[in-house]
Amino acid sequence: MHEFWIVITSFALTVLIGKFLIPELHKWHFGQSIRECGPKEHMKKSGTPTMGGIMMIVAVIVACLMWIPFDPHIIVALWLFVGYGLIGFIDDGLKVFFKRNLGLTARQKMALQILVAAVYLFYPGDVYSTSIWIPIVNETVDLGYFYPVFILLLLVGTTNAVNLTDGLDGLAAGVTIPVMLAFAVLALFEDLPHEMLFSLAIVGSCVGFLVYNHHPARVFMGDTGSLALGGAVAATAIGTHTEILLVLIGGVYVIETVSVIMQVLYFKKTGGKRIFRMTPIHHHFELGGWPETTVVVRFVLASAICSAAGVVLWMLNHALPVEIH
Repeated sequence: MHEFWIVITSFALTVLIGKFLIPELHKWHFGQSIRECGPKEHMKKSGTPTMGGIMMIVAVIVACLMWIPFDPHIIVALWLFVGYGLIGFIDDGLKVFFKRNLGLTARQKMALQILVAAVYLFYPGDVYSTSIWIPIVNETVDLGYFYPVFILLLLVGTTNAVNLTDGLDGLAAGVTIPVMLAFAVLALFEDLPHEMLFSLAIVGSCVGFLVYNHHPARVFMGDTGSLALGGAVAATAIGTHTEILLVLIGGVYVIETVSVIMQVLYFKKTGGKRIFRMTPIHHHFELGGWPETTVVVRFVLASAICSAAGVVLWMLNHALPVEIH
């Protein structure tokens, strides 16, 4: 029954905290600055409170403390969730206090992301093995000393990918719900009850956040929320030993990130030409005439399909013995 109660607790706390937090964010004028180069329809969102990720972080911490027994794996997961959320909090804070679109510089943000990852990598005790499972070929490979580099790339890549996905009302939370449900199912199959509960706590907080973030949004999660969610997604992939499968389960995050990389490279190579109307790619569809709500619904559906495909692939592979190298 803990599965049910941790979702309810996380959901209820997120909604409850939001009722008090959003008025305070208004009171302190913690409004979002909107980029002038973005879709014109977004300008009306200027001043909408940001840093709403705070309610999600607090709710998940409390829910985990209430329903998950002490476990070093969960301590690490919470650290990655909260640690990356703190980076986002600093970034959002700089934007709000200085009334600008940019907070931390790219180098500052990267340095802090590496620092959070380093704390995980040097966590005392053998929390996770250095082996990773390769889907399709169904083999487990021990990375040995290369494992910290792999994990660093995974953490930084995932957090930034989720951050890029946060650009429309309800998008980041909506896309993350099926991703974390997929990891909850995988944790159940792998007999990892604590990782399953952590995943469900994230699901509950995302659903609770959507109470205030569905279109038209009354609050944005900001980098506080999107980086925290990225840390949670990466932590759960590590905890369930499905780091590579994250590419499929988090397919929407991957597409969003690849669209930005393609746009930048093509822009530089052609001296100013673009592949997409605007990136991340959700803005491309929005500028193409799709209503914001349509983009969000279709991206969430795509995330659900990718997540389900990831679970099915895991089930097909684990019907066969795994080879270890």
